[in-house]
Amino acid sequence: MPIYLLSSPTPAAATAAATSLRSLFSPRRFLHHRVDISNRLSVACALPQVPSRGSLVSVRAMAGAATGSTPTGTKQALISLSDKRDLTLIANGLQELGYTIVSTGGTASALEKAGVPVTKVEQITNFPEMLDGRVKTLHPSIHGGILARRDQNHHMEALNAHGIGTFDVVVVNLYPFYDKVTSSDNVSFEDGVENIDIGGPTMIRAAAKNHRDVLVVVDHNDYPALLEFLKGDQSDGGQFRKKLAWKAFQHVASYDAAVSEWLWKQTSEGNIFPPSFTVPLSLNSTLRYGENPHQKAAFYIDKSLSLVNAGGIATAIKHHGKEMSYNNYLDADAAWNCVSEFDGPTCVIVKHTNPCGVALRENILEAYRLAVKADPVSAFGGIVAFNTTIDEDLAREIREFRSPTDGETRMFYEIVVAPSYTPKGLEILKGKSKALRILEAKKTGKGLQSLRQVGGGWLVQESDDVTPQDISFKVKSQRAPEEKELSDAKFAWLCVKHVKSNAIVIAKNNCMLGMGSGQPNRVESLRIAFKKAGEEAKGAALASDAFFPFAWKDAVEEACQNGIGVIAEPGGGMRDNDAIDCCNKYGVSLLFTDIRHFRH
Repeated sequence: MPIYLLSSPTPAAATAAATSLRSLFSPRRFLHHRVDISNRLSVACALPQVPSRGSLVSVRAMAGAATGSTPTGTKQALISLSDKRDLTLIANGLQELGYTIVSTGGTASALEKAGVPVTKVEQITNFPEMLDGRVKTLHPSIHGGILARRDQNHHMEALNAHGIGTFDVVVVNLYPFYDKVTSSDNVSFEDGVENIDIGGPTMIRAAAKNHRDVLVVVDHNDYPALLEFLKGDQSDGGQFRKKLAWKAFQHVASYDAAVSEWLWKQTSEGNIFPPSFTVPLSLNSTLRYGENPHQKAAFYIDKSLSLVNAGGIATAIKHHGKEMSYNNYLDADAAWNCVSEFDGPTCVIVKHTNPCGVALRENILEAYRLAVKADPVSAFGGIVAFNTTIDEDLAREIREFRSPTDGETRMFYEIVVAPSYTPKGLEILKGKSKALRILEAKKTGKGLQSLRQVGGGWLVQESDDVTPQDISFKVKSQRAPEEKELSDAKFAWLCVKHVKSNAIVIAKNNCMLGMGSGQPNRVESLRIAFKKAGEEAKGAALASDAFFPFAWKDAVEEACQNGIGVIAEPGGGMRDNDAIDCCNKYGVSLLFTDIRHFRH
């Protein structure tokens, strides 16, 4: 049973203080508390001087102050972590600097197991954890100690009046909501709600608001800097405190965005575009420069994607080579997205985000050779990607392969990317060049949204995840394609979706022979593709990313005259009948897919 001391310079003030005490409790509960009223009451010598102004102080709190556990002015650090990496490092470091460690639940248990002395929050609040852990730190004894401004006398007097100690350091991080809830389809709504943290964000925000007096840390990478700062004179600590406060608000904002995104998914009823949303980006690295040396650049990771499950270049492991550049990321992403489309063993070579060589074979060595052969000049200095493990044989082939243009020059690549490597294969590849970047990536998931900035806003769209298995290749010509021709048409169609518009791809035997990209008109792209393909274009498949606006004396007729066997295009143009008639005249098979693949 707590005993309260009422201290005041006058009897009238003491009576007023007693009235304040009664207001804190219900009449029934008040009967079980003993109140001592005196003009200026002193307690045994071991207790500190009672404040001179009319105030209310718990004897238990004062006793704690006498033993040095929670007095105002004693250095205290509050630690409550979901991510407990380096917990003992920061706790021991703070303790060595004279801080009393106050902690909650699992963090306190972890500290006790590590042999670190810790005071539990309930020992400070004199109130047990309740509501299945929903209420732990939501208490004036905690938030008063965080929010009180040290330069405001009335703030400090209020703490003294209620026996509340200050917190100088708050180390808190939050439950990984994106990884555990937002990005998972196996969490019930009830479990998701229970994982919404209330106390953690409140402590972080409180400490960040009062950053002039409280150091708030949400990232374990900042622990060493914090300890070094506390060991120093702290005379010029304003910027450091502001940086930590900014990071704290970023942490909470990212967390709230995760909860918001998850709740939107529960209520959106099929609408994939919310009225507003946040993309939480985390700085991964500062790059040497952007697309050009005069442009500064950086690389950020999308924290809304679980790093455990997310695929793609952002989470790829770099085993070897120079640091990635801005253009490296773009090209590697293009190569990896393209090669990931294919089911069989495939090699893709990319230059300036366009695939210049694609080949699928049962033997991955043969696929690699054919991909290089498609355009060896462009392949030199490009990015080569595989959807199979790179073993010793493939690694040696990549390392020693000579350019088909002269048979002597070893092929040079900026990046090699694959889903995995054998130990020997990785060792051989590392010997090709000190600069060669060797990436290990996971397959990118489907159903993601893509964002693109325009002046004053952003464009958002679904990713183009359509595959040949998702659509029907409708025969529009008199001649239907042979089975082999249809297979080549599907292969070319899958390649052309990764080529910049206007895009044309010519392919045969699951191998790209030539492609034309980025031209303002489709005829020019077609002519470039035929120039690359040469005589091998006869009997091959041609895929176009969009319909042909003209046929006669235009792209369709040129394709037919160059010996193409089958054409795959979306259809939907005003002159579709001209394209059909033209193909019928030359005996070429024409397929409509109803799917356009513009790429800008």
